[in-house]
Amino acid sequence: MKLRDPLPELTGATTWLNSDALNRQDLIGVTPTLVHFWSISCHLCKNAMPYVNELRDSYQNDVNVIAVHMPLSRQDTDLEKITKVAQAHNMTQPIYIDNELNLSNQFRTRYVPTYYLFDQNGELRHYQTDGKISIIRNRLNRILNK
Repeated sequence: MKLRDPLPELTGATTWLNSDALNRQDLIGVTPTLVHFWSISCHLCKNAMPYVNELRDSYQNDVNVIAVHMPLSRQDTDLEKITKVAQAHNMTQPIYIDNELNLSNQFRTRYVPTYYLFDQNGELRHYQTDGKISIIRNRLNRILNK
């Protein structure tokens, strides 16, 4: 994706955890949206999860946080394992399970963790692979004018 690209439709999920299925219209118009791609076999994703959760909790009324589980191997498609890892890492945000890589392909995501920050209008304003959550926080504050 390129900066200013619109948030894609969130169709094609294998299933959703922690939420009914969401669509683009559910997420634009009021608050920015952070979409983060992760995988149960990704060590860096698990290390970053407390920081993502802290951002989710500290901005709970100011940002939508959506997780997308992108399998890196066939073993990563086991819904029971995904659910257990998500619970173990306190992932209470909606989780789009992308076992067929539908959303991953729309975003052109190749690596995890990867983060996409969209403004209130659903335009991509920042993306990064791995890196510090503090950078996302700074970009989010700019979007929110804080």
